[in-house]
Amino acid sequence: MPLPTIDVLIPAIEKDLGTLPRVIDSVRAMVRHPIGRFLIIAPDTPRMRQLCATKRCTFVHEHTVLPITKSDIHYRSARWERSGWLYQQLLKLGAEKLVTASYYFVIDADTILIRPHHFLTPEGKTIFYTRNWSQPEYFVTYRKLMGREPARTSFVTHYMLFERAKVRQMKQKIEARHGMSWYRAILKSMNRKKQFAFSEFETYANYHISSSPGRHVLKPAMNRSFHLHPSQLAPARLRQLALRYRSLSFHKRKDYSR
Repeated sequence: MPLPTIDVLIPAIEKDLGTLPRVIDSVRAMVRHPIGRFLIIAPDTPRMRQLCATKRCTFVHEHTVLPITKSDIHYRSARWERSGWLYQQLLKLGAEKLVTASYYFVIDADTILIRPHHFLTPEGKTIFYTRNWSQPEYFVTYRKLMGREPARTSFVTHYMLFERAKVRQMKQKIEARHGMSWYRAILKSMNRKKQFAFSEFETYANYHISSSPGRHVLKPAMNRSFHLHPSQLAPARLRQLALRYRSLSFHKRKDYSR
């Protein structure tokens, strides 16, 4: 059975422009599904629009996705500012209304794929990539938000395939449970005094697993993080890394490491 066509979605900001072109190229090279629409959700700037034109991606102004913006979130302390980080997570869930394919693939703007990937089995099961550690507060928020226990693994691996109908269903469940919009329920359920208090990846994957038992396959993520620019890795080094890892993340600041 041929793999279904998927849309691709990348939320980004100006400081991602150093890695974003390579992320786009890696998706096109390493994702084995046919790709439909390739969407970049970002602030409206000349450089971002130029990149989208050059890379043949559709530019989406981030302010058109949700009724709220980064300035409405207020997720910060005297030591850290994470409103934009959280806003991008909400954009990934809100983008369900933008895509036209039944599935959409989301990847962080600092992560490149270095091995071929597919995200559905021939039987239609979703493939989730996992790691063995997470932030405990992600699961505290999940319990408050969904009233369910999470799985004993982590799905925060910087990219994920979302089923459009299931994202919509999850948001409807959240709204019915909390009596408010899904994004306001998330903001209300998380402890914004904690620096890592919500994960869209943990939330969606756990909802998928609990609502569709047996309709998933788990694989180890095998991601490696760097605090450098991807141009500093020679092609031979990338080939060597691909023997051990599936993806590489090039974090710009420590507080963006997830």
